[in-house]
Amino acid sequence: MTSMTQAGLDHFERLYSASDDPWRVRESWYEQRKRALILAALPLKHYRNAYEPGCGNGELSAALAQRCARLLASDASPAAVALTEKRLSGPGEASVEQHVLPRDWPAPERGPFDLIVVSELAYYLGQDGFDQLQSRILASLAPEGTLVFCHWRHPFDDRLQGTEALHDAMTALPALAHALHHRETDFLLDIWTRAPGEAA
Repeated sequence: MTSMTQAGLDHFERLYSASDDPWRVRESWYEQRKRALILAALPLKHYRNAYEPGCGNGELSAALAQRCARLLASDASPAAVALTEKRLSGPGEASVEQHVLPRDWPAPERGPFDLIVVSELAYYLGQDGFDQLQSRILASLAPEGTLVFCHWRHPFDDRLQGTEALHDAMTALPALAHALHHRETDFLLDIWTRAPGEAA
């Protein structure tokens, strides 16, 4: 699968139609703690231009917006986009768009991004789609930029790839330098920076 199928899009739209927080990211202690770990692990206090694909209902987006001069968040679900727009309605340069990845990755003039956060997203892509995602990340990550991957480790019906394999594939890219690896029973959190001398 290169990009998410219409059936997959319909599935997420049904979830958000039934609940504005289908994965309980707002109230679950697990999600709150994971979000805090991601934010604490970021090597810089402030970022100029960030991209968060797969933003869901915007809970992480709202926290990232406090650390970024500009934030572009996206999701494949129109309902999720609407929820994140409400969540980011305060001051600051934060915008939300519907993107089906990797097809709708932001155009080059939107970047480069000095922070890209991919959380609970990459395992929905087949190998071709993930290969394209890698290429788009590398093409838009700024020199000395930060890349975050955080993914659930357990099996579930919609998963097309294993979390360890995805994170290992990013670590193997010579253009990236591994800055942090955090493994728990439930999730992996990895952070890379663009390797010295590797331009976007």
